Formats: sequence, C-alpha cells, structure tokens
Amino acid sequence: MCRVIAICTSEKKGTQKKEVPGALLKADWGIEGDAHAGKWHRQVSMLAVEKIEAFRARGAEVDYGAFGENLIVEGYDLRNIPVGTRFAIGEAVLELTQIGKECHSHCAIHKAMGDCIMPREGVFTRVIRGGKIRPGDEIQKLPLDAERPFTAAVITLSDKGYAGEREDKSGPRACEMLKAAGYEVIETLLLPDGEERLKKELIRLADQRQVNVIFTTGGTGFAERDVTPEATRAVCDRMAMGIAEAIRVHSLAITDRAMLSRAVSGIRGKTLIVNLPGSPKACGEGLEYILPPLGHGLGILRGTEGECGR
Repeated sequence: MCRVIAICTSEKKGTQKKEVPGALLKADWGIEGDAHAGKWHRQVSMLAVEKIEAFRARGAEVDYGAFGENLIVEGYDLRNIPVGTRFAIGEAVLELTQIGKECHSHCAIHKAMGDCIMPREGVFTRVIRGGKIRPGDEIQKLPLDAERPFTAAVITLSDKGYAGEREDKSGPRACEMLKAAGYEVIETLLLPDGEERLKKELIRLADQRQVNVIFTTGGTGFAERDVTPEATRAVCDRMAMGIAEAIRVHSLAITDRAMLSRAVSGIRGKTLIVNLPGSPKACGEGLEYILPPLGHGLGILRGTEGECGR
C-alpha cells in the first residue's frame, strides 16, 4: 500500500519544516498554515521515504521535513511518475506539476554531506480538491486523463523587450491563440537574446515541468545576438524540422523575407520545442498555420494518441 508517512509544515519561509499530526489541504492553495502555500504550481512538495532512508544510511542525520518536503510518502518512485498525474488522499486530490528543482544555494545538508536529494528526488503538486489528511492515509495514483489539455510555455527573446525599451506583443499574441485553441499556458517568459539563459529555461521546462510544447518567438534572424536556433538544437534529443520548414513555406507565400528565417524545431524528452518569428504578425501567422495538425504529434509524444499510417 502507498501511504503518507509524515506531514511537515513551516510557518515562515527559510525555516525547517516540522512534523504535524495532520493537515488541511485547500484547493488551489496548499496546506493551510504552510509558508509555501499560495496560488502557484508548487503548493505541496513530496519526497519518498525510501530516498530519505537511503540518504540516512550514508550517515546523514536528517529529520522529516529537513529537505523542505511537506509530505513524506511510501511506495512510489516519485521521480518517474509523469507530470499531470493525480493522487487521491482521502477526499483530497493533488496533481503533479514539477519533478525536482534547481538548487540556487547549497543548503546545510549539502554543505555537510556534499549532496542533497530534494533537487533531484522531490516533486511538487498543486491541490485540485481539498480535504483533511494525516499520516497513515492511503495514496491512490489516478489514471492519466487522455483528454486533458496540452500544456504550453511561451518564451520571447528580445534584448529591447527585456530592457523595457519595447513592448512584447508576440508573446501575448501566441498565448492568446494557444488559449483559444484549448491549450493550458503554464508559463510565459521574456528573456534577453542569448544562448545560455534560453538553454537553461528550455531544459527546466522540458525536464522538470514536462510541458508538452514550448514556443519561442524571436532570435531567429541574421543578427549576431539571434541564437535561438542554436540554443534549441543544443538541448534537443531529436529534431522535428518539418514544423519549422512548414512555417517557412507558409510564410514565403506572404513575404520573400521568410527565406531569412533560421528557425528550427525539435524534441527534448516528451517536449516539443518550436521557434516562431519575432514579428507579432509573422508569429501569429505561423502559429495559426501549424496549430491544427500539431495536436496529433503532441498526443503521440505524451502517449495518449497512436500513430496512424494513412
């Protein structure tokens, strides 16, 4: 049986979480009274007791809550459960939203042991339905809904936009079109042109948040700082150039300058990454063209749709 071993909370951020006898989960908020609750995607953190025990076996003296986890659970290899999976604990329902997290500054555990398991083994959830929980409660993993919306992220690359010298119109235009098409846009970012920051965000969104598709807009031209295609190629496991080529062909019917686009498209894990033009008009035209057939490919990637051999 998979069950809750312990529940930990903290009243203030930056303080260690301590065990509590029970907790109230509030929908779209988290654990009542916990400092990390709020309207975001990391409302309740989970860590497997098996990982904690293995860490203790290496000589670490750590209490439950020491890694910042809210729920210590038994029976699940959390890291290998896909984002979007839902867990029922009594009347409450949690949805997995992120695998692992970036460690910005090494915690006391890392400084003492040279390692910390939370960044790679911890997972994060949001509360879909509230309810009371306590140690010993059974956890049921619910089947993935094949009809759930595809998730998307939109990243705008623009030095002037990032500096506040130009309004970003392409990113909001893409978000508006995606939402109208039924996608759930879970993150939007405005970044300066450049390769390293973009690579870092593409990896995070694909690996930790497991977003179905990431659209970038901007940075695909001939300027020295236009390196969006290079960053995209660097993080992809496989290329899917038919999408980028289709956008170019479609755009060429509108303007011959479309031949100057260096945009690419590819796949990292189960995430599709598509470069769109930086111009709001061209961005909208390209996205409008590829959206109708895109769902089939995304369904294959996440395993909810089969390939067809027409």
